[in-house]
Amino acid sequence: MAEKKGQLKKKLWGGRFQEKTRSSVEKFTASIHFDRRLYRQDILGSMAHCKTLHRASLISENEMKKIIKGLGRILREIESGKFKFSEAAEDIHMNIEQRLIEVVGPSGGKLHTGRSRNDQVVLDLRLYLRDEMDEIAALMDNLQEVFFHLAKDHLDVIMPGYTHLQKAQPILFSHYILAYYEMVERDKSRLADLFKRVNVMPLGSGALAGAGFSFDREYTARLLDFPEVSQNSLDAVSDRDFVIEFHSFASLLMMHLSRLSEELILWSSTEFGFIELPDEFCTGSSMMPQKKNPDIPELVRGKTGRVFGNLLSALTMMKGLPLAYNRDLQEDKEPLFLTIDLIKSAVSIYAELLSGIKVNRPMMLQGLKKGYLLSTDLADYLVSKKVPFREAHEAVGKLVRYCMDHHKHIEDLSLKEYREFSKFFEKDILDLTLSASIEKRDVIGGTATSQVLKRLEKLKKSRQKP
Repeated sequence: MAEKKGQLKKKLWGGRFQEKTRSSVEKFTASIHFDRRLYRQDILGSMAHCKTLHRASLISENEMKKIIKGLGRILREIESGKFKFSEAAEDIHMNIEQRLIEVVGPSGGKLHTGRSRNDQVVLDLRLYLRDEMDEIAALMDNLQEVFFHLAKDHLDVIMPGYTHLQKAQPILFSHYILAYYEMVERDKSRLADLFKRVNVMPLGSGALAGAGFSFDREYTARLLDFPEVSQNSLDAVSDRDFVIEFHSFASLLMMHLSRLSEELILWSSTEFGFIELPDEFCTGSSMMPQKKNPDIPELVRGKTGRVFGNLLSALTMMKGLPLAYNRDLQEDKEPLFLTIDLIKSAVSIYAELLSGIKVNRPMMLQGLKKGYLLSTDLADYLVSKKVPFREAHEAVGKLVRYCMDHHKHIEDLSLKEYREFSKFFEKDILDLTLSASIEKRDVIGGTATSQVLKRLEKLKKSRQKP
């Protein structure tokens, strides 16, 4: 039946339906407004599927060439902004297929042979995530490069180390910065491990039972650079474990950046003043002229909650789904795209911001004078004189109380005052300094300059490109 002027085209799946889909239903179920970003992966997957159809003798060589040429044309149309996306066509798959039929004629309708949108969409998602993960890994590596140079350039800076946000022991600023390097290193390791589970080719699974034709799925996998092929069609079309794992990775990464955010906010405050954030990454107050607000760290800290929420969204979506595909799975994409966009922007902006921070050495030194940070060193000193640690701990605790009551720093005490708390204190206790405390931590992973230098050297070698 010929279409009336202005009437929407018949659905490509509409053979068994007698009534048109309501416009409200089309609007509610359409995903083209967000899954259009999968266009390149959808076209690449379709090209590979087209070659597989030819290999299975389901289309001629001429038809294969015509379809691939048509798909190439559609790719150019989308990237040039000339492609007209249609909400009535529901999603990126049907938009492209509908346009393909317009471009190459009836042979375009053969492309979907042996393929379902169920295995098509999960293929697109895996291809897309694979590409994004490569880019995210590169961004994380760039952030680590910034951490590395911050540490290398501030080896002589000592700062207070904290537990419970209370001053605890002196540490090198370089050691502090490298702690975040290690966090991101674990994040990179998690991403690399996840890549193996993302990099599995699902095409050929059909709607749920597998394609009804003798497809060479390993050939398709080679075309798309997949090292593995999915082994169960039911699982392949309904599996979103890899999406949940990505959200989990992203949540850990953002948690690490949020912890850094909290410290950047604290360290840049007038109460601490340990660092100064670059002006170009801060804003002022509309009312208070003196304000310099740490907007980027605050926003990263705030956006972390959205990433956590996307993880919970994915888990909740999947928890009650029977095998195999259910339309609920359409809801996997928006949160995933949002998470990808958020972590890419957060990692990128932090690499820029941290490259411009200024370390306030005098304020860190001033902070070291409060809090009795050498107390552990005093206890260790007594232990070296064969005093049981618990006795040493008690003696130093009383010594600290004495300092508090008399408004003194540990460094101000005389040998006579030391000996009031333990007869084992000798003249060499007066040589105890912040630098000496740092250098005593000469164990693997410690804050001693020698250990930080060794770690930097090892990282330098690992970062050198082959």
